[in-house]
Amino acid sequence: MEKRYLKISFGKSGSGSISPKLSIPKSFLDKIKVTQEERDIEIEVNENTQEIIIRKKK
Repeated sequence: MEKRYLKISFGKSGSGSISPKLSIPKSFLDKIKVTQEERDIEIEVNENTQEIIIRKKK
């Protein structure tokens, strides 16, 4: 299993709302076979463990 430490970017829109963004390394997407043609993912948050889980949609 590979691990990286990333930072989330926070951008402000014209209306004053804040949008968080995270860039996922392409090597990680390659490992779970996410491509430009098959790019649907599933994201899940576990509040108890404070984890976000991203997986390719089946």
